[in-house]
Amino acid sequence: MSKVLEGLKYSDTHEWVKVEGEIAIIGVTDFAQKEMGEITYVDCPDVDDDVEKGSEFGALESVKAASDLFSPVSGTVTEVNDAVVDDPRLVNDDAFGNWIIKVQMSDASELDDLMDAAAYKAFIKE
Repeated sequence: MSKVLEGLKYSDTHEWVKVEGEIAIIGVTDFAQKEMGEITYVDCPDVDDDVEKGSEFGALESVKAASDLFSPVSGTVTEVNDAVVDDPRLVNDDAFGNWIIKVQMSDASELDDLMDAAAYKAFIKE
């Protein structure tokens, strides 16, 4: 069973969001990293790039597959986790402890469209 943390928001494309004020910290879920297998590459936008809710912002590659990353919120990238870019296996080690990007949200109401932990648990059981 994949780990799902309370207090986070989840997208149907398997990204998680932790909100700290106007900053959305975004990563991929434990379910997603388990499905992909050993992650070998993380592609991220640059700091100051704009991301749009539902649009591709990067990608993960593994020995089994490649998967696009989709932004759960719109805004401007304020930080990229260079540690996961340098060592993509960190995502496999701890998907929730190793975020990918931080975004200054332009519209916090977009969070209302995301799932809470209970809804995401039900979603991944389907």
